Amino acid sequence: MTSDGGAGGGRPDSVRRVVMLVAALNLAYFGVEFTVALAIGSVSLFADGVDFLEDASVSFLIAVALGWSAARRARVGMALAGVLLVPALAALWAAVTKLVSPAPPAPVPLTLTGAGALVVNLSCALMLARVRAHAGSLTRAAFLSARNDVAANLAIIGAGFVTASTQSIWPDLVVGLGIVGMNAGAAREVWLAARDEHRDAVSDLADSRRD
Repeated sequence: MTSDGGAGGGRPDSVRRVVMLVAALNLAYFGVEFTVALAIGSVSLFADGVDFLEDASVSFLIAVALGWSAARRARVGMALAGVLLVPALAALWAAVTKLVSPAPPAPVPLTLTGAGALVVNLSCALMLARVRAHAGSLTRAAFLSARNDVAANLAIIGAGFVTASTQSIWPDLVVGLGIVGMNAGAAREVWLAARDEHRDAVSDLADSRRD
C-alpha cells in the first residue's frame, strides 16, 4: 500500500482531518472521565480514561505518519500494538488498588460518565470506519480501539446499574478487567497486521531493487 491511500480509504488530507478530530475528542473526554474516575474510585472509568488518552496519542501519530512509506508505517503500527496495552496495565494497577480498599464507586456518576464516553467513542468509531483501510495497520489500530471502547462503555453503563442495586465493587472491577482483555486482543491484531505489512513492504523493496 502506498502513502496515497488504499481500497476503501481516502486522500491523506481527508484522513488526517478525521484522525485529528478523533484525537481532539478523545483528549477532551479523557479529562472528563479521568477526573470522575479519581473522584468516585472507579476501576472501569480509570481504565477507560487512560484509554481515551491512548486513543488521542494513536490518532496523532497516524496524522503524522500518513505521508511515510509503507515500511515506516508498518513499524509505527507494531509500536502502536504496544501502546494499546497501556490501558490494560493501568486497569490492572487500579484493580489491585481497589481490592486493597474495597469501596464501590458512586453508581450515578459511573453510569452517566459511561454514557458520555459511549457517545464520544461511537462517533469516533463511525468516522474511523470510513477510513480504516487507509494507511494499513495505523488506521486499523485507531478503529479497533474505538470499536472496543464502544463495547466497554456499554459494559460500564451496565456496571453502574448493577452497582446501584448491589453496592458491590465487583461489577466495576469485572468491567475494568474486561477492558484489559479487549485491549490485549486489539494489540495482537494490530501487531500481526503491521508485521505482515512490514514483511510485504520489505519484499516489494527487494523485488524493485532486483528489477
